[in-house]
Amino acid sequence: MSFEIDILIRRGGRKISGDFKAPAGLTALFGPSGAGKTSVLDAIAGLLRPERGRIVVGGTTLFDSDKGVDLKPERRACGYVFQDSRLFPHRSVTDNLLYGWRLVPAERRWIVPEVAIEFLGIEHLLDRMPTTLSGGEAQRVAIGRALLSSPRFLLMDEPLSSLDRNRREEIMGVIERIRDELRLPILYVSHDRAEVERLADQIIPIHTK
Repeated sequence: MSFEIDILIRRGGRKISGDFKAPAGLTALFGPSGAGKTSVLDAIAGLLRPERGRIVVGGTTLFDSDKGVDLKPERRACGYVFQDSRLFPHRSVTDNLLYGWRLVPAERRWIVPEVAIEFLGIEHLLDRMPTTLSGGEAQRVAIGRALLSSPRFLLMDEPLSSLDRNRREEIMGVIERIRDELRLPILYVSHDRAEVERLADQIIPIHTK
């Protein structure tokens, strides 16, 4: 599955350009804090409308300003893992995991809860509430919730930035397994050079104009 991105975003008086093509695998959007990397992910997810341009993933046009195409976020079939996990605090781990899965039409599901839970090693967390989880545990659950939405691709916005060294290594291993075993295309945001050099098949610089 390929990514073809050519967009211009205007945010807070700044112009952010996302112009790249990427094959399947893990592609890192790399740049300093404030460069607009998250804005590019938000535009691909449908959470932010570019000023102009085109977003095509796997041959499907998600956004095209010239043709008037702008698919709603729920029709883009992407899983989004945020920097701060964004779990629903009033729902148990099980209910967080099943939230996206229940919304996906049965014919589009490609993973079942039992497989995702075993893959991520979170069986012991299912009855817990998000406020009782460590940073690494919460991020595993967030990744599980994204996977159970049966996405065509994953967006990951600095998923390691709030973790200590040991938890970073743990979650990095999870991301490598998703890349190598599930072979799910990933667009990954980071400003950590060592991190992207380890994980990414391709590194795309992002900067403001």
